[in-house]
Amino acid sequence: MVRSALLLAALVLSACSSGGDAASSSDPNAGLDAQILAWRNDIEASHPACATKVEGKGCESFEVTCKGLQELTPEEQAKGVTTRVVAAMRFSARMADGSTGKSGSAFAEFSKTGGEWTRTEAKPVNLSTCAPV
Repeated sequence: MVRSALLLAALVLSACSSGGDAASSSDPNAGLDAQILAWRNDIEASHPACATKVEGKGCESFEVTCKGLQELTPEEQAKGVTTRVVAAMRFSARMADGSTGKSGSAFAEFSKTGGEWTRTEAKPVNLSTCAPV
């Protein structure tokens, strides 16, 4: 009886540890963080608020204020889209004297198809809720 209990405990523990790996590999948002970082870098390089560079940086205080999972249409699903997320980011310009300048915001939609993410500009959304404005 003790041997059966130990065997059962070992099976439960092994199921838990392997389940963690499976859960992370099936995460529909896997890789999104890297895409958001690339988006931040693109904002830094091209947004008008970040045009004046101080020590190589034009903006600071980048903050993703919301990420909202979007419902997929049947057409998107037929094209292989598995996830669609809208996100909002705010940031502030850096001034030459070290002060914080004008604030800015950007909006993007991330779509995942075949395990690959793409990013497009999105219409403005509420910075707190990601609901359309």
